[in-house]
Amino acid sequence: MHNQPIRALDRQREIYLKGFAGQRPTIPLDPHELELAAEASMQAKAYAYIAGGAGRETTMSSNRSAFDRISIVPRMLRDVDVRDTSISLFDRRLPAPLLLAPIGVSEMAHPEGDLAVAKAAAALGVPHIISNQSSWSMEEIAAVSGNNTRWFQLYWSRSRELVASFVQRAERAGYEAIVVTLDTTLLGWRTRDLQLGYLPFLEGKGIAQYTSDPVFMKLLEDFHPAKTNRRITLTALWRVLRLTHRLKIDNLLTRLRTGKPLRAVQQFTAIYSNPSITWSDIRYLRSLTKLPILVKGILHPDDASEALQCGVNGIIVSNHGGRQVDGAIATMEALPGIVSKVNGRIPVLLDSGIRCGADVFKALAMGASAVCLGRPYVYGLALAGSEGVQEVVNNLQSEFELTMALAGCRSVSEISPELISRS
Repeated sequence: MHNQPIRALDRQREIYLKGFAGQRPTIPLDPHELELAAEASMQAKAYAYIAGGAGRETTMSSNRSAFDRISIVPRMLRDVDVRDTSISLFDRRLPAPLLLAPIGVSEMAHPEGDLAVAKAAAALGVPHIISNQSSWSMEEIAAVSGNNTRWFQLYWSRSRELVASFVQRAERAGYEAIVVTLDTTLLGWRTRDLQLGYLPFLEGKGIAQYTSDPVFMKLLEDFHPAKTNRRITLTALWRVLRLTHRLKIDNLLTRLRTGKPLRAVQQFTAIYSNPSITWSDIRYLRSLTKLPILVKGILHPDDASEALQCGVNGIIVSNHGGRQVDGAIATMEALPGIVSKVNGRIPVLLDSGIRCGADVFKALAMGASAVCLGRPYVYGLALAGSEGVQEVVNNLQSEFELTMALAGCRSVSEISPELISRS
């Protein structure tokens, strides 16, 4: 039995009644105001990392303008008094066609990071795709997720043994699918982060999947990075001390004597991405697990065909929220070609650019099975932790339900291409 999302009319009534009593929403409902409020609450480097994109950030703009070029064409008098937003996905009944996308280093937005997100997702019954770059291990996140649907996002390492270990751990921890991110074999030219000279992984943030893994720690014993002649500064010394506390490797004296924390970060940066990955690696992954495998980052129809031939179970049309390739095709522009190529054989999900309930409706009308929400829930996290995530998701789901009904649909299955117009 799936969790039932808060009904849209109940949500409206709750907000209006609180307003009558002089209490306005603490989490802004407008997506732009939500981002501005989150920016004001976050450190500059944290906001830059979450909000920024590649290069001139034209891909981020294109993701949004692609939605704006699609108009909803409502139908009238369809009896929408009873509405059902639920869908079935991989034998799970979900309350809405919505998942929480993997966002790395969410502790930059809130101290509880992915733990708070997992708690919110469990309270809502919304599937959570846990990031490979979390600051908590997949086992720690699973412990607070309960029986909620959770998938594990996988970045392909230079070590196949480590990849296999991650997948095996995810299976043991109750994850129900593996999501392989294909578009980050190299880090994009992220101008905001570069301008600040800031990468959170160098502070030991977002690498808990690695430091909690026996294969990684075994590799670390044999890892001896080349010595450099970098100038030691007070800032560097302070960050090394913070790093030793964060990574919890052995006892303090051992950490300082062996330099393990710094070596762990250096080992991570040397191993975490693999630009030589090919479709043969996806076939290898298929041999490792019986879990559903989704590939994330597909934008070309021919890559969708390759994915099908490799035996994957789902595709996520994504350009990484505009964080990898400046000037890349918008996900909503790429979606129709991929839906056509897949032709209903496996689910096609979409992320990058989702900001409101109307966006969800448009994506489904264009053929997506569901969507993945990214930055907005992190902004809610920054403002109010787990409750902030719930507020953002509840608002988006309520708007989707109302949009669906006002367009003349009683259920997700009634959303069709005939209800949109593309300019």
